[in-house]
This record gives sequence, C-alpha cells and structure tokens, in this order.
Amino acid sequence: MSEEHKESPESISRRKFIRNTGFTVGGLAVGGILGSLLTRQDKDSNNGKKDTHAEAGNFNEALMYFTPEQFRITEAITERIFPEDDLGPGAKGLGVAYYIDHQLAGDWGFNAREYMQAPFFVGEKVQGYQGRLKRRNIFDIGLREIQNHSMAVYKKNFTDLKGEEQDAILKDFEGDKIQLTTISPSGFFQMLRSATLEGAYSDPLYGGNRNMDGWKMRKYPGSQMAYTTIIDKDFQEVKPQSLKSHMNH
Repeated sequence: MSEEHKESPESISRRKFIRNTGFTVGGLAVGGILGSLLTRQDKDSNNGKKDTHAEAGNFNEALMYFTPEQFRITEAITERIFPEDDLGPGAKGLGVAYYIDHQLAGDWGFNAREYMQAPFFVGEKVQGYQGRLKRRNIFDIGLREIQNHSMAVYKKNFTDLKGEEQDAILKDFEGDKIQLTTISPSGFFQMLRSATLEGAYSDPLYGGNRNMDGWKMRKYPGSQMAYTTIIDKDFQEVKPQSLKSHMNH
C-alpha cells in the first residue's frame, strides 16, 4: 500500500471505536454516544443517579428521545401492563421503556411510513388512528396527562402511586373515563399496550427483551441463522439467539 493510501492512527482508532461500541448498525444509531447526544437535557438526568446499565457496558440502554421523567413514567406504566411474576421479569426488567424510547426516536415515532396529510377525519375504531399528531407527540401529551390525572386524583406523581392506584389511573385511560381534547385516552393506552408487548418480545437489538428473557419465558428460539443441524431430528429446545450475537461473529 502506498504511503498516501495508508490510514492514519486516528482513522484506525476511530473505526475500532465505532465497531466496538455498536455505534451504528446499517447506518442506524442504536445507542451509545449518539444516543446520549439525542437525549433531551432539559431536566437533571436520573436525579443524579448513575445509569447502572450504561456502566455495565450495554450502550443500547441509553435514552434517545424521552426525558428522564418521561422514561420513569413509561417504565412504571409498562410494568403494570407486563408485571414481573414467578415466571420471569416484567417490562422493567426486560428494558421495555428503552425499546419504546428508541422507537419514538426513529421512523415509528415520526409516522414516517404512513400518509399524514390533511384532511383529517374522525375514523371508526376499526380504522385505527386518523389524526395529525405523530406518535412521539401523542406520547408527550399522553404521559403528561397521566401525570396530571394522577395529581388530580391522588395528589401524587404517578411513579409514587401504589400498584393498584396506578392500575386505576390506567383503567381510566383505557375506558375513556377522562376528557382530553388533544388525544384519545383509550387510543393512547392501546398504543402503550402494543408497544409494551413489542418491547417484551422483540429482538434485544432494539432495546427491549433484555438478555432474551422474554423469549426464554416463551421458549422461543429467537433469530436463528439456520436449523439444518436439527431439522431432521426429534423436537428439542434451542438456545435463543439475538441479531446482536450474529453481528459479533
């Protein structure tokens, strides 16, 4: 290689950093340094607490859209929807709130693959959402209104409520028992519920299903490259694999 085509030590070092930290996957940011840059810094992060997951080296667990307060409310809500039990971890243990955060930061949050031009009409329930607001806007409003409703009913933050009190707040949204002019309470709840289940069972590459525990509870094999070694054998359980593990090879 000629001298002019040799890479500088700085270039080689930068390439190693990108590869080792999982900075990009096919051009998409999945966490790490870029995730921290995309996080809105309008409030003190985690109330001064350290991010133990980041310390452990899981750079996918970095906020890309939520404020710390929004993240904590989402984490509490998803845990009530998908609670921990004797079969395994709940939404909090699975990192579902990180999955939702990452989705809101990307195309899903922007409704990028949907027609979002006027005119807007109130559609039938079977038609799904028909409004002008993007999903990230709906989450911003919905999380704020859950907090407001919690303060109005219990004079406490949603995250400070007991489990049954949190359930009561969520049931009010699910049953459209509160009046909101900006969003549908039941529509927001259904969106939250769907996103929670997606985060519990999606590939860990996307931020949820930590340690593939969601799959393990279902005995789901995950993202296997092939089944050629066992396809002609009797039924057997297969150790789950994530897309992340294939990327490391």
